[in-house]
Amino acid sequence: MNFKKSPIQKLALATLVTLSFVNCNSDDTDTTTPTPVSTEVPAVYKKIYGASSITSDGTYIYIKSKNLPDHKSPYYATYNALYEAYSGTTFSGVNFAKNPNSIAEQSATIKIPLNPKVNAAHAATPLGVIGVAINGVAFFNQYGGPNNQALAGEIVSFDKYYGHPQNSGVYHYHVEPLYLTTVKSTKAGLMGFLLDGFPVYGPQEENGTTVTSSMLDAYHGHTHATADYPNGIYHYHFTADAPYLNGSGFYGTPGTVTQ
Repeated sequence: MNFKKSPIQKLALATLVTLSFVNCNSDDTDTTTPTPVSTEVPAVYKKIYGASSITSDGTYIYIKSKNLPDHKSPYYATYNALYEAYSGTTFSGVNFAKNPNSIAEQSATIKIPLNPKVNAAHAATPLGVIGVAINGVAFFNQYGGPNNQALAGEIVSFDKYYGHPQNSGVYHYHVEPLYLTTVKSTKAGLMGFLLDGFPVYGPQEENGTTVTSSMLDAYHGHTHATADYPNGIYHYHFTADAPYLNGSGFYGTPGTVTQ
């Protein structure tokens, strides 16, 4: 018996055949083109003028440094052009007394998050390098070695720019890096970054207000817009009072230092 198909039946049959053909010739391969990761170094990191190189993999910033201050110091060898004897006062007005160490060239790579985020664990800052200044010099925390001693015992050995080397020759700043705040930048300028990727600023706000520890949180920072981050960012400040740079730990997740 021969049944004639209506126009609607013919259309439905044609659609079914077409869908079957498409399904039989498709596969599960995802042909979506992945979004390329930018490895361009944002302009703010290029303010680290003392770095040997600055690169990015799209997730981290890698800063290589020889850790040599670009200012005079009695801790350089006497034949170095940056050697300068010093006998004046230093941070907090105490009389300078040189420690037995000397500045030695380093080969450090500081790895910090490109997009820093708060970490509720707030890991404690260790003795040693906790960040990098714009002149490539290391930041240390508020303690002296070897057992988290009060910094008061070391302040006397800070040179006229408020830095000094430890026993293996790593020159560093625990407190305001005076050469940066008075010569290379300003009291309100960008001083560098801690290992968690958050920026460090000098002891003043951009409106000239002097920052004190009581104005900051437990990690020695707060959040608002800066010239470098007009949309706002958490950032640390140096202050003249303890803990000087960092309080109870990193605000974010720290990167690493290899030497």
